[in-house]
Amino acid sequence: MTLYLDVIWLLNWLFDCLLLYWTAIILKRRVALWRVCIGGLIGSFIIVLAFTPFYAIADRVYMKILVSMVMVLATFGFNRLKLFVKSVATLYFVTFLSGGILLGLHYLFEFQIVSKDPGQYAGINRFGDPVSWIFVMIGFPLAWQFSKRTLEGMEMTKLTHEQMVSVSVKISEFEGTFHGLVDSGNQLYDPITRSPVMIISLSGTETGIPNDMLELFKNPDTLISQEVQPEYSWTGRMRVIPYKVVGHEHQLLTAIKPDYIKIVQGEKEFHVKQGLISFTFQQLSPDNSYQSIVHPKMLTGIPVQTAS
Repeated sequence: MTLYLDVIWLLNWLFDCLLLYWTAIILKRRVALWRVCIGGLIGSFIIVLAFTPFYAIADRVYMKILVSMVMVLATFGFNRLKLFVKSVATLYFVTFLSGGILLGLHYLFEFQIVSKDPGQYAGINRFGDPVSWIFVMIGFPLAWQFSKRTLEGMEMTKLTHEQMVSVSVKISEFEGTFHGLVDSGNQLYDPITRSPVMIISLSGTETGIPNDMLELFKNPDTLISQEVQPEYSWTGRMRVIPYKVVGHEHQLLTAIKPDYIKIVQGEKEFHVKQGLISFTFQQLSPDNSYQSIVHPKMLTGIPVQTAS
């Protein structure tokens, strides 16, 4: 069996660099590429050590932990003990996650439980065969991309969950409760009263809204195109809000003055005294996890203590 030490060492160096680079992304740490390369070079030292008279040391757990700590020190430096421990733990998390994905793919596509040729497993415990190395070379970048995108999606889901609120509104005979998302990008204000504007999707919750108002919400451009404005059921509550979007300027938005707006965020309850609501029939969330986009200023008042 021929072993190409330079190829094995080069692959391990490359993978160690990728693991450190991914660790930096998760930790949101900016590091120079040359420091990542040095850290990966230190990690690949174990492979070289395995082919020396000191090969027994390379299999020791304490040696592997020591090398990983030196890798983190070389890549990220040392600021605080807590931050250093977090960096080492993240490196191990990335390593186990990548290895687990590769192992799962290997068992899914390549591993055979029953083989007619037991000799094909010779030497597989220590160095693997050329096919497994090719699989790792192709599968590792794919596993890295898959895991990176999955973690980013989990992070976005967590951020979205932390910004979720419950919104209750009442306008004349209409009452509704919606899941809302607090969006810092929502900067809609009534230019006269400076009241913040929230957006609510009415898809499937039209009960209690007059038919003429529903038609207006479905076709808001009719308010601009008509020369003589008809009397709507909520005319006394209506406000026209100018706004801009990318590619379009001087747009007008119809907003309604409600009887009340109540927002519940965790154990805090906010009663919005000055606020407007703009209704739409467009779905605001692809998975319908929220039906309202809440203006962040609506949560700047003094919260009311709930019974809980």
